[in-house]
Amino acid sequence: MPKLEPIDDLKGFYEDCYAVGDADPGDAERYGRWRAVGAQSKADHVMTLCRRAGLAPASVLDVGCGDGVVLERLAAAGFAPRLRGCELSARAAAMVAGRAGVEGADVYDGEHLPHPDGAFDLGILSHVLEHVPEPAAVLRETARVCRDVVIEVPLEDNRSARRPEKRAHAHEIGHLHAFSRSDVRAFVEAAGLRVDGELIDPLPREMHAFFAATPRERATADAKWLMRRGLAVVPPVGLRLMTVHFAALCRPR
Repeated sequence: MPKLEPIDDLKGFYEDCYAVGDADPGDAERYGRWRAVGAQSKADHVMTLCRRAGLAPASVLDVGCGDGVVLERLAAAGFAPRLRGCELSARAAAMVAGRAGVEGADVYDGEHLPHPDGAFDLGILSHVLEHVPEPAAVLRETARVCRDVVIEVPLEDNRSARRPEKRAHAHEIGHLHAFSRSDVRAFVEAAGLRVDGELIDPLPREMHAFFAATPRERATADAKWLMRRGLAVVPPVGLRLMTVHFAALCRPR
């Protein structure tokens, strides 16, 4: 499991991430739209994995919930009566309060969740574990509070993601690990859990085309999306060549 450069102050790093619009409101609006585009697929992955397993949670805790947009998407779909978040960034947690159908979010220290054992039916760790120094420990703590846990991470241990410019970008957005599928299974097992359902997503066209400003850039984004979608149907090849999003339902052994 390749590791990227550490970040000395994780809390400060993420406070800065959610302060991106302070100097330019246009940046805040653009990054808000970017998070919203990704949130729909993340929410869909949670619902798909739970539906396949026959789970209908009454309470959900999204750990590392960011600004709460995934929770809002789940609320809009009527996924669970109770939806709450936990977040390292106080600025992001404050944004959750305005999300329709969401209780709000607690600020926590990144290690100890402020809830008792078994307080929630389902935990979510969506694009969180690649950002933390010890993924198994964070997953184990989430499993203490939540009966079942859905995780999602990018699989970046591949030829494309090893390019220097890709590694630099991954570090810029706070990725501390470049996972493979087997890495994920290993830290799930280290957390005392088992994988009970998984899915692979090469990302929707909207994400590939989000920053495309010209017809040529949009055509390139479309071509990239079609290629990745084709490669995703042959996982052994696709996972060696490109980054995909990998989601898994983790349950007690």
